[in-house]
Amino acid sequence: MPEPATILVLGSGAGVLYLRFFRKRYGEFKRAIDILFALPGVLIATPITLLLAALVKLTSRGPAFYRQERVGKDARVFRIIKLRTMVADAEAATGPVWAVLDDPRETRLGRFLRRTHLDELPQFWNVLRGDMSLIGPRPERPVFVEKFRGEIPGYAARLAVRPGITGWAQINHPYDRSLDDVRRKLDLDREYIQKMGWRIDIRIMVATAARMLGLRTRPPAPPRTDA
Repeated sequence: MPEPATILVLGSGAGVLYLRFFRKRYGEFKRAIDILFALPGVLIATPITLLLAALVKLTSRGPAFYRQERVGKDARVFRIIKLRTMVADAEAATGPVWAVLDDPRETRLGRFLRRTHLDELPQFWNVLRGDMSLIGPRPERPVFVEKFRGEIPGYAARLAVRPGITGWAQINHPYDRSLDDVRRKLDLDREYIQKMGWRIDIRIMVATAARMLGLRTRPPAPPRTDA
């Protein structure tokens, strides 16, 4: 009969294998979870989105919705859908530039939409289409992906999963202001991909909801390695 120490070692090894298997399978189940939550999300968000779209049209010149190319899983380019938060033709004079906190190009309503993340509501459609997940690294624009891939080693690692409406980096770090910010977010995205599972996803969902309600005052605790 095996000694207790042997059983403990074998048991812990089996547990590690189980957790790895579960994490891998979670990535496969994640699409079903996305659809399960995105369907009611669309039903709930549609009337709110239409009301906000009307307010966008009434308070500033330009379209209510904003479509922009982003890079998704495996570097596939898709068009993200958002409520417009900036003045029309905001990049006409500058070309592609980072959006920053308290961006002077924001409209008054757009500033509120960005602070509450309500401008992201139309992205439930992107989730249903399979472009995005509810949770994952935020999708970046092609021009910036090419720039960061050339300047930050390992940047392409974040393209291994579907991008998300919200993510671990978004609830733990403010808007990008420099390449150092991008590197920090890349570390957080890698951490999420490594530990992707139901525990960390629930933490992100709760933290995102709290931020939308203005309740969160500090970043959530780091996820456990068994999630």
